[in-house]
Amino acid sequence: MRNIPVALQMFTLREESANDFAGTLKKVAELGFDGVELAGFNGLTAMELKSLLDEVGLKAAACHVPLEQLESNLAQVIENQKILGSKYVVVPYLMPDRRSENDYKALFSILNQVGETCRREGIELCYHNHDFELERLSDGRMVLEAIFDKTNPEMVKAEFDIYWLTKAGQKPAEWIEKYKNRTPLIHLKDMTTDGDQFFAELGTGGVDLEEVLQMGEEADIQWWIVEQDVSRRTPLESIEMSMNYLKTKGFLI
Repeated sequence: MRNIPVALQMFTLREESANDFAGTLKKVAELGFDGVELAGFNGLTAMELKSLLDEVGLKAAACHVPLEQLESNLAQVIENQKILGSKYVVVPYLMPDRRSENDYKALFSILNQVGETCRREGIELCYHNHDFELERLSDGRMVLEAIFDKTNPEMVKAEFDIYWLTKAGQKPAEWIEKYKNRTPLIHLKDMTTDGDQFFAELGTGGVDLEEVLQMGEEADIQWWIVEQDVSRRTPLESIEMSMNYLKTKGFLI
C-alpha cells in the first residue's frame, strides 16, 4: 500500500503561529507530520518561509489562498507556489456575498480560468468545501455537484472536507468515489456524536474515517491533511491525538 504523506492545515495552530511561527512549525515536524497546508505566511516572504520549512524538515503540501487574491494577483500566487515547492493552491472559502445562483454560475468560469492558468505553470487548483455547498440549487443539484460538473476536471480538483460533508448529512466516501482521481487532497477531520456536532480529534467521533482512509491509493489521493478548526483541548494536544490515531491504525509510517 502506498504511503500517503500527512500534512497539517496550519489554521489549526493559528494562535500558536501568531506567537511563534518558527517554533510552532518545529513542533508540527516533531509530531511526525510530513508537511503543512498553509493559510497565510505569517508576515514572511515565500523565500523566507521556504527556508524555514526546509530547516524543520516540512514540505509545503498546499496553500489556501482566498478567491479574491486568485482573481487579482494570480501571477504572484503562482510565483509563491513555485518558490515553496507547493503543487496545490486551494480556494478555501466562498464569502456569503458570493453565494447566489448567479454568483455560482460566474464562479464556474472563474475557477476554469484560474485553473487553466495554474495548470500551465505546473500548479493544480483545488476547491475546499464547507457545508453550505451541500444546499440545493433551483435545478435540484447540490452546489458542490454543480461546481465539479460545470468545471473542467483537468483544471479544477477537489479538496473534500469530510467533517463538513458529514455535518451536511453526506457520506464522504461516496463523494471521493464519485470524483475519483479528482481528489488529490482530503481534509481529515472528525465530529462529536452529541448534539453539538463539534470538531473532534481523529478517531474520537462519528465520521467514518477508516472507510475514507482505505480509499487513499485507489482514489490517487496525494496528501491527507489533518485539520481541527476549534479544539476543547489545546490544539497541539488535539493534533497529537489525531496523529496517534493514524499511527495506531497503520496509516502513518
